[in-house]
Amino acid sequence: MGVPTFRRRTERRGLRLWPVGPVLVLAFTVALLVAAAVFFAGWDLLEARELRPERQIDSKTLFDLVKLSFGVVAGAGALVALVVAYRRQRVDEDGALRDATRLHTERFTTAVAQLGAESAAVRLGGVHALAGLADDAPTRDLRQTCIDVLCAYLRLPYTAETDLPADDPAARHTYLALREVRHTIIRLIRDHLQLVPERPHSWQGLDFDFTGVTFDGGDLSGVVFSGGTVSFRAAQFTGGMVSFRAAQFTGGTVDFGGAQFTGGTVSFISAQFTGGTVDFGAARFTGGTVDFIGSRFSGGTVSFIGAWFTGGTVSFGGAEFTGGTVHFDGARFSGGTVHFGAARFTGGTVPFSGAEFSGGTVHFGAARFTGGGVYFNAEFTGGTVDFREAHFTGGRVSFNAEFTGGTVSFHGAEFTGGGVDFRGAEFTGGTVDLSQANGVAPEGLVPSSGRPLPPLPTGLNLPPAWYPAGS
Repeated sequence: MGVPTFRRRTERRGLRLWPVGPVLVLAFTVALLVAAAVFFAGWDLLEARELRPERQIDSKTLFDLVKLSFGVVAGAGALVALVVAYRRQRVDEDGALRDATRLHTERFTTAVAQLGAESAAVRLGGVHALAGLADDAPTRDLRQTCIDVLCAYLRLPYTAETDLPADDPAARHTYLALREVRHTIIRLIRDHLQLVPERPHSWQGLDFDFTGVTFDGGDLSGVVFSGGTVSFRAAQFTGGMVSFRAAQFTGGTVDFGGAQFTGGTVSFISAQFTGGTVDFGAARFTGGTVDFIGSRFSGGTVSFIGAWFTGGTVSFGGAEFTGGTVHFDGARFSGGTVHFGAARFTGGTVPFSGAEFSGGTVHFGAARFTGGGVYFNAEFTGGTVDFREAHFTGGRVSFNAEFTGGTVSFHGAEFTGGGVDFRGAEFTGGTVDLSQANGVAPEGLVPSSGRPLPPLPTGLNLPPAWYPAGS
């Protein structure tokens, strides 16, 4: 008797149902209070201040009292029936949820067993079964569990094509079969993240853990990260094409911290960064191509703090920086090529504080600085930084930097508005060439009008038009 009683109490606690006795007492009390309030409100509105005393009850009054008694009894019965029906409905709903959960668990067990099979075809069946199971999950937690299993499969040890032993057909066959399963998981995640949250099968706002996953291809184009946490921390992008083309980062946290971009192409072309946090902190760009061409940074925070650009090509060509903050603080540009050509800086903040330009090439050619703030409080010790034909027409661009090596070129750059500031810059080596620049001299490069120009530091070249009279 003790075990069933405990079970019933547990079930009631899970359903959050009070004992029926107190519920009925409370319901009757509330009903009486409401009836009394209505009665006295009507009494006051009708201005019935006194009752005429009746010496004798006639048959009509008696009949009215009988009707009132039956009405009270009927109302009480209806109230009891309503309370009981509500409790029955809650119990039925809970029973249906329990049945759905039990069926979900049975299907889940079968799908996971398929996912662990030796045959790639059976694994593919398990992948689709888990995705369908996530769509049919009766609760958000059960849906998240299915997604966690799919992500966990991607995190399993995996040998990329570049690491396969040479002349081993069996190993390559196994690799191709596993890659098909993995790319199917990525495609299913993409399809569900493209659905608007109002759709019943949308996975937006849920968590995805791709920590340490090896990506040698996969299509995540058009996905929407609108909430939850998505982790690509320490992921390896080793080859093939991984596409985030036209992805939307509108909320939540997407973490690429410590990711390794060593080969292939990772495309963020036309991606939209409008909210939330996207973190590429301490990422390593050592090979391949990473494209942010035409992307728009208009809100939220995108961080490349401490990232290393040592090889390959990273392109922000034609990107628009219109709001939010894109951090390159402490980034290291020591090799490869980083393009900001034709990028537009019209708002928001883009700080390069503490960044080091020591090798490779960083292009800002034809970039337009018309608003917001771009801060190159950095060290230029080597390589080439090219501002060829850039336009500085507004906003604030600060070069409170140390120039000790390499080449920084402003050939054909246009300075037609204020806000460009070289105050605090130190020129001790390398070449900073503004000799072919046009427009008004930035602050901190030449003295105020009428004062002679002091000897220029070695490597700093200015156009003759910027020399004060008498210099």
